[in-house]
Amino acid sequence: MPSRPLRLAALVELASLVVLLVNLATVHVPEVASLAGPVHGCAYLVVVGATLRDSADGRARLLAVVPGAGGLLAIRRITGRSASEVGTPG
Repeated sequence: MPSRPLRLAALVELASLVVLLVNLATVHVPEVASLAGPVHGCAYLVVVGATLRDSADGRARLLAVVPGAGGLLAIRRITGRSASEVGTPG
């Protein structure tokens, strides 16, 4: 069962990536990038570390290193739930 930090970090990682891409595609405010970039990087590292801690499944560990959606994919692999159920607490 994936831990709460893994679930939270996976959602933060995806949300921060969306913020970075929207900022890049629209107004490109450097302050947004300088805030969201480190948040995204830290969330990515937490996802990888938490997946290594929570699962011995090699495929889940490989999925965790995919930037952006890797955390959600790893959670899906660990729990065996559908993608629409991954973000909901359960």
